[in-house]
Order: sequence, then C-alpha cells, then structure tokens
Amino acid sequence: MNEQQLVEAINQTMPFGKYAGRKLLQLPEPYLVWFHSKGFPEGKLGEQLALMYEVKLNGLEEMLQPLLKR
Repeated sequence: MNEQQLVEAINQTMPFGKYAGRKLLQLPEPYLVWFHSKGFPEGKLGEQLALMYEVKLNGLEEMLQPLLKR
C-alpha cells in the first residue's frame, strides 16, 4: 500500500447500496463492520472497503480527513 493508493481509496465513491455516492472514508463504521462480517466484495472496491474498515477500527479517520478531495 502506497500513499497514492490510500488517497485513492479515501476518495473512492461508493457505487451502490444505501450509501451510494459517499466517499469511502465517510461511510459509517457500522456499515463497514457489516461488510467485514458478511465479506467484502471482490476486487479493488473490496480491498478499499477493507482498508477503510481498518482505518475506522484503529481511529485514524480524523487524521485522514485532510486527504479528502472536495
């Protein structure tokens, strides 16, 4: 994982579901916990969602807020 991949994951838009259109960093923690228990989707999006789960689990969300692109 490099810095560019982290910034890309943070700014990726959720393409489906209840939170479609939100940046992955802005997804609620319970939603990511649900994905963790049910299984993340295959591919790049799944990897990015798993990363956001780890970010939230470890309390790093606030530190990464400045990397969000408006």
